[in-house]
Amino acid sequence: MRPIEFKEQNCIFAKDQSEYLPLPALKLDTERGDIVFCSYLTFRERIRVLFTGRIWVNLLSFNRPLTPSYLTTKKKDLIIKAFKPTVRKNWTVEN
Repeated sequence: MRPIEFKEQNCIFAKDQSEYLPLPALKLDTERGDIVFCSYLTFRERIRVLFTGRIWVNLLSFNRPLTPSYLTTKKKDLIIKAFKPTVRKNWTVEN
């Protein structure tokens, strides 16, 4: 997977940090501090997901509490919901 640019983006994280890939993102001025980004899967990765149904994620917490994360295949799940914050019931975060 590799991060890709998209029309709604308004910033690029780690633009000048050689140890990380630049991350085009939509940073919203919301109470939750929403950050939306998109990644592209290669043909081989798409086949792998088709057969395994799995995507592995590595989040860097720098030994701080982990922030809630949400993965989806639909842009509207993130961009529309980011403008209309919702509260998820029964949402728990383990430290």
